[in-house]
Order: sequence, then structure tokens, then C-alpha cells
Amino acid sequence: GTVSYGRSLRQRHNTQYKKSAVIKHLHYNLSPSIFSIMSLAKAIASTFGTYMIADYLSNYLQHPTQKMDYGIFNQLIGREVDQKWWGTRTEHIVGVAGCLAVADHASQALFEKVLKKPLCFAKSPAAFVAHTFFFIFTGVTAYVGIDAALNPHHKGKRLETFKEETYCTYVGTNTAWFEPYVPVVVAKVAGTAAAGTWVGSSLLPATLAYATVKGVGWTDWGDRGLNDHEMKLNKLLKE
Repeated sequence: GTVSYGRSLRQRHNTQYKKSAVIKHLHYNLSPSIFSIMSLAKAIASTFGTYMIADYLSNYLQHPTQKMDYGIFNQLIGREVDQKWWGTRTEHIVGVAGCLAVADHASQALFEKVLKKPLCFAKSPAAFVAHTFFFIFTGVTAYVGIDAALNPHHKGKRLETFKEETYCTYVGTNTAWFEPYVPVVVAKVAGTAAAGTWVGSSLLPATLAYATVKGVGWTDWGDRGLNDHEMKLNKLLKE
């Protein structure tokens, strides 16, 4: 009985040891992957937030005196709500930022894989400018594709809308070549410390790029480029 009990105890100990070893092996192999995924998700979320703020701020550069249609959020600023989501500036702010954030990080990974080194404007300016054009065009095109497919206002003309919006995206994207140079200018004007901040290195370049891409691509300046509800809010009549 004693021998049998001892054998049983050893078997149980060996089984527990094997289970522990398997768990440690899985933890060792899965942890880097989980950490990488969480790190990437955090980076995309940060970029998403920056791009939403940049889009919102760019509206003040494009339409400094006009009232914008923020859909469901109009009620918070004392403006009439027409459409809650579709066709509003809020749809654009959230939708474009989401698509651009994913496209930005995917493009960085792609260029780094091809270059076999981290993507850096100072060391690879041509590649960085190419990345800028690529991710902006890809991200905005993804957004206009989703909007064309799902926005009820485009029913019956979805493909036509997608083609028109894609062309506008191409035209606008060509104006964003300057974005990587903005921190360089900030460094010369306000110093390297300012250029290294979130505002100088990320928010300001993105805000200016948003303004030119939308402004030139969609002729979205001043009283032009407004939706029907914005025309009403600003007491303007279509020609």
C-alpha cells in the first residue's frame, strides 16, 4: 500500500510538473505576440485620436467663419440637428481617422519590411514621402468606399459616388507631400524641443495635411464644400 501510494504521488507530481512546463512554454511563446498586438493596438488608437483632432481643427482653417454640421453633436452647441451621422462632419472625422490610422501603421510596417530598417524621414526622406502619399490615399479611399457602400444618401449611385470621391482623394493626396517637412520647419522656427512634441511632430502636420487634402481635393473652402444643412445653418443659398 505504501509503495502504491508513493508511486501514485510521484505520477501526480510528474503530471503537475509537465502541465507547469507546458503552461510556461505557452506563456513564453504567446506573451511576445500578445504584447506586440496590444502595443500595436495602443499605437493605432493614439494615431486615431490625433487624426480626429486634426480633422476637427482643420475645419477652422477651411471654414473660419462658417458653422459646421456635426450631426448628433449639434445639439451640444445649440445648432439644429438634421442627419445624426451620415453626411456630417462627425462621420468624416471618425471614419477618415479610423481608416487613416490603420493605413498609416500598415504602410509603415510594409515600408520597413522592404527597407529592412525603421522608417525615418531624416534617414530615408524619399521613402517617407512615398509612405505619406500611400497611406493617405489608401486610408481615405477606404473611407470613401465604405461611405459609398453604406451611406443611404448614395443609394442608386454608389459606384458613381465611389469613382468621384476616389478621384477627389487622388487630387487632394497630391497636396500632402509637405507633411513630413512640417516638424523640420517647426524645429527651425521654434526649436527642436517644440518639434519633438506631440503638437509639433504629429498634430500640426496632420491638421495642415487634412486642410489641403480636403480643401483642394473637394474644393472645401469658405462657403464652398458645405453640405445642404450647413448651407441652411449659414443662411446661404445654392447657386
